[in-house]
Amino acid sequence: MSSSRSSLGRRTAESRGAPQRSARSDRSTPRTSADVFDEAGFLSLTPERARVLLLVAARPTTYALVAVVVLMLAALLSSGSNLAGTSGAIAAGWLAAHQVPLVIGKTPLELLPLLPTGLLVWLTARDCARAVESDSSRADLGWLVGAALAGPLLVTAVCLAVAEDASGVVALQPPNTLAAFGWVGAVHLVGAAGGIASRNRRRLFIAARLPDWAIAGIFAAGRTAVRLLVCAAAVVIVSFFAHWSRIGDTFHAAGNAAGVLGLILLSLAYLPNVVVATVGVLVGAGAQFGDASISVFSVVGGPIPALPLMAAVPTGPAEGWWPVLLVIPAAVGVLGGLDIGRTSHDRAAAPWATLCSAALATVLFVVLGVVAGGDLGSFGHLGLDPIFVVVSFVCLATAGYVGLVFARWFVVPIGAPMPAHEDDYDDHYYEDDYYDDSDHYDDHYEDEYDEYDDEYEDYVGPDFEAELVDGELVEEQPAIATSRAAGSNTVPDIVDAEVVEADLPESDRVDGR
Repeated sequence: MSSSRSSLGRRTAESRGAPQRSARSDRSTPRTSADVFDEAGFLSLTPERARVLLLVAARPTTYALVAVVVLMLAALLSSGSNLAGTSGAIAAGWLAAHQVPLVIGKTPLELLPLLPTGLLVWLTARDCARAVESDSSRADLGWLVGAALAGPLLVTAVCLAVAEDASGVVALQPPNTLAAFGWVGAVHLVGAAGGIASRNRRRLFIAARLPDWAIAGIFAAGRTAVRLLVCAAAVVIVSFFAHWSRIGDTFHAAGNAAGVLGLILLSLAYLPNVVVATVGVLVGAGAQFGDASISVFSVVGGPIPALPLMAAVPTGPAEGWWPVLLVIPAAVGVLGGLDIGRTSHDRAAAPWATLCSAALATVLFVVLGVVAGGDLGSFGHLGLDPIFVVVSFVCLATAGYVGLVFARWFVVPIGAPMPAHEDDYDDHYYEDDYYDDSDHYDDHYEDEYDEYDDEYEDYVGPDFEAELVDGELVEEQPAIATSRAAGSNTVPDIVDAEVVEADLPESDRVDGR
């Protein structure tokens, strides 16, 4: 039986009565009826594929739903409230994990924790990446995306109905149906697309006919975004411990140990939101916390949510040394420019990959800022300052250009040969992704290869040894043909052949002939 991590592209001979084709088969071979069957849309759904699709549809949804149920029950029991509104709380938790805006009583709640949403995206991407192969057909990918969306959308429909019924018991207004399905579909669509793209980046880039500078810009933008997020997280942690004396004030309303634990978990859930806002502070644009705002140049006081994590937000005037933090995004941009100088054909007169990287990284942070921000009751809007778009692009593009020029002068001169288009694909972008992941590859195909080995041994026998024969079949002689026609079976076939044997250790012969 195949492993649970079987890919969607694996062909099942049991369900078809036909031999499986290797993923590495020659593309020049003629198309057979099995190939047409594989691309036949609905008819290509074999039992093996159905099992894999069911796992893709059910596993992330089940994990998320179980986590929501456990957390909501723990919160209700620890607070001493009755369980009459349990179903409504579970529905609200599922919707909140997908960033669906809620209204509790008359208080809008659009600022929702980003950590659960990120985990959902990661779970969906992981299962889709395991289920797809590099040579999967469009029908395979269509089934996979449909399965990744079907499970969460089905649970969302149930949660919307439950929220409608529970609105008379708990102070929860039913959310907008279109917005709910849109947010849930977008979250899991991003995860499915990311998982598929991680296994088919080569095909994706070739199909899109992207130029070299666009490919280099995409990879550099991803590295720049990760570096900025890591630096912002480090700044948040340092600021949190620097204001440790203020943390105790945020636990006054906790009441008991369960309340303290709940505040800690809530702070961890909102940590990515604060990290994204800190990126805006580092690039010089600033972040808004309702009436309050903070940047490296000034601090405007105002009420902020009473979470232990918010102790990291400074409340006093800006220190004179804070502008030094602007060195962090500048250094990240320079590193991105150095990477582009090593992997692209960019030059000082045409820095297209550098500009592409800065633009894509800015767009990514704007999307994260929209998802991580929103209105929070009486506190107002929390999120990035609108000027972030201009400041981020200018900062990353300028610093990246400096890094590119430095790379051209000292690392990779302009006259140095750059890798070709296909070599750039093979050597730079895909070697680590496809060939270093040997553990996944071995675990993925080990059972299938073992099964083929057993069948082969049963067919030819355990003691069978193949010998190399270099020969040519000669046409049958007339006399032999006559003998065969007379019914004689003793005349052997005549083969003009040369048998090549392995060199023996004790022999002085060189070529073994």
